[in-house]
Amino acid sequence: MVHNIGRMLFGKNAGGNEALPLEWQQFKVLDDTTLYQDNTLTMTSLNRPLPGVRLDRPGDLAVSGCEWHISPLGRSYFVNHSTRTTSWKKPIPERPAGSLMPECIIEGHSRCIWSLVCVGTSCNILSASDDSSIRQWKIDGQSVGKPLDSHKTPTGSVAVSPDDTMVVSGSTDGRLRLWNIKKGSVVGDPWEGHNGQVMCLDWSPNALEIASGSNDGTIRRWNPDTGQQIAPPIEAGHGWVYTVKFSPQGDKFASGGEDSMIRVWSKNDELLIEIKGHDSDVTSLCWSKDGAYIFSASYDCTIRKWQSIGGKELVVFKGHDNGVHSLYLSPDQSHLVSAASDCSVRIWDLQINQPVGDPLLHDDGLLTVGMSPDGKYIASAGIDAKVYIWSMEAALKRCPIRPRDVR
Repeated sequence: MVHNIGRMLFGKNAGGNEALPLEWQQFKVLDDTTLYQDNTLTMTSLNRPLPGVRLDRPGDLAVSGCEWHISPLGRSYFVNHSTRTTSWKKPIPERPAGSLMPECIIEGHSRCIWSLVCVGTSCNILSASDDSSIRQWKIDGQSVGKPLDSHKTPTGSVAVSPDDTMVVSGSTDGRLRLWNIKKGSVVGDPWEGHNGQVMCLDWSPNALEIASGSNDGTIRRWNPDTGQQIAPPIEAGHGWVYTVKFSPQGDKFASGGEDSMIRVWSKNDELLIEIKGHDSDVTSLCWSKDGAYIFSASYDCTIRKWQSIGGKELVVFKGHDNGVHSLYLSPDQSHLVSAASDCSVRIWDLQINQPVGDPLLHDDGLLTVGMSPDGKYIASAGIDAKVYIWSMEAALKRCPIRPRDVR
């Protein structure tokens, strides 16, 4: 199930690895289905890794005509029927001639990047990786300071404080850690409470609390000054909680997860509304600045726009060929940017609800996308452990609007 990258356990700390090849693990999801993961490639399969068994489903891999298998020695390999070749390396989609190239490609992480965020007026980028580090970069790719080392624990999510001085991270060990960005050092002890890996984080607009979601099924709220929980955990009902986002007004927050639902909660943890419409896991959420609308991404390959009060579905954006993992609303709210397992970033014009420009292409599946606060640059990252920087202006000049893919 290659398209369900977000369901994967980042890192190697899951149980149930008996008789599996080295660097593989297995885990269960909401419907009690067992998935098998190759940690070296960050790929999952419904099928147990055995020689002679095809591990992908037709259409899962970005390159058509390819299959994923495992050798008798337990190493993944790929068969390309189009070229009649076999390789240890996952096939990379061919980039069409004339495709827009990134302004720069930032390399430094050794494993996939699960989360990134752009920091304030500096436009610096923080990236969190399965290699257990958080790194800071300038927009031109220059490294800033030393990597933040999360004590050999893979880091799956980061969120920056509203004043851009602190970053909170969440890891496979269920702990949250607070960091001083300027000093590059951890603040205090890890925060404990979750019984599973931390999948998502968000900082409230007033900076007084942090929300976290986990594959233990709970949402927890924390006081960033003390590292203590400020309310009992919320049993969210999602199974795995992939995304949690405060409204810009800070009076409520929304969550999404494995059960395909969006739930909106009051500051008192009261469930205000359940929104149903996606056909698969909800992976990412963002709010309009006035709090009137919620945008959501899903493994069902769609992005949707909803009224936050009443939950009415307003728009379904279609165009990605595989699961969508991350969304970002541009600072001026004119465009929505999405990143997906189909190795592309897409830009959507919210005035006409249409995709614009060419897809921005990576060499592997994407997990996270963000924008600089001035709206000039897009940052995207994923399985190939690289951060790509794109010019928004150059992307919007590429080609005319395609009048399709929106209902």
